[in-house]
Amino acid sequence: MTPPTIEADGLRLRPFRLADIADVAASCADPLVQRYLDSLPSPYTEADARHWVTTGAPAAFTAGGAAYAVADRATDRLLGAVGLSHPVPQRGQAEIGYWIASWARGRGVATAATRALSEHAFATGTARLELLAHVENAASQRVALAAGFRPEGVRRSAGRSADGSRRDLTVWVRLADDPPGPSPRPLPDLPGGRLTDGVVILRRLAPSDGDEMYRLHTDPEVVASRVPPEPPTRDEVDRRGRGAESQWLVGTVATMTILDAASGAVAGGCALVHDQPGGQAMLGYSLLPQWRGRGYATRSVRLLARWGFDQVGLARLWAGTLPENGPSQRVLEKAGFRREGLLRGRLLGRAGSRADSTVFGLLPGDLAP
Repeated sequence: MTPPTIEADGLRLRPFRLADIADVAASCADPLVQRYLDSLPSPYTEADARHWVTTGAPAAFTAGGAAYAVADRATDRLLGAVGLSHPVPQRGQAEIGYWIASWARGRGVATAATRALSEHAFATGTARLELLAHVENAASQRVALAAGFRPEGVRRSAGRSADGSRRDLTVWVRLADDPPGPSPRPLPDLPGGRLTDGVVILRRLAPSDGDEMYRLHTDPEVVASRVPPEPPTRDEVDRRGRGAESQWLVGTVATMTILDAASGAVAGGCALVHDQPGGQAMLGYSLLPQWRGRGYATRSVRLLARWGFDQVGLARLWAGTLPENGPSQRVLEKAGFRREGLLRGRLLGRAGSRADSTVFGLLPGDLAP
């Protein structure tokens, strides 16, 4: 039986045709598609595309899934693909996936195609759809959010890259009775991509910040305030940079790089950690040695706190310091934080020891101008 054609938002989801072979070959040889679709042959040839069109895609329908060509409704030219795989009939569950041709990106094609196939799947009996994306594939996770999927966690080493190494996959899920429209974002994007007071700039941590972040987090003074007080490896720093946007999108941590507005040089880093329910978050910060003593930490804390209250909708921020860390405590107090108490033995110290933590809190009305 011929699979039904699905039309929505200017797109046509239809079976693949022989006329699609050249476009399939060009799309699946694209470096971005190759990077995130682990199962694709490399190099990808027209022979591979022909096998997919004539054998692979029809077999997906036979196995209880789907493999649709995403085409422009006006011209019928191929724009990408969307499909269902790994069906689990007893659970009413399937996995949804997609790729988009380079000439169709930036037009909302992936989101529209994912929505259309999701609605078709729910209308025909599916109860739960999973969308898996590599942790560093933030674009795919943005599609998941826009298509109404919600984050459920990370499957460790669930993906395998072409070189045989394993990669973590983020899990996004949509249920048949979830409300329509995009999923809510606990941590919105920064307005215009940054926060600034004219002296410092805060922007999202990027993979390209690796050198400066490694220098920052291995600085002796910064290491002394880490929990536990041990320096990270370079691999840990790089993985944090690659996964920063994913953590932002799922709503757990907004990690930012602090820049000097005049020169654009990296001055340090800061983060807002959505660690408690009820509109609360933790704030942290650190600076490279050459930028200390200029008020940059205080400025960064004020910018981050104002964004947290006004854009994230937080009701309370808190921060903790070692009791002997006077400079960090002065930064917090200048920004309006109030000392709230001492938590004895809260922090993990060196060699299994415990350290006290001085706790500061900030409410919206406390924030200093």
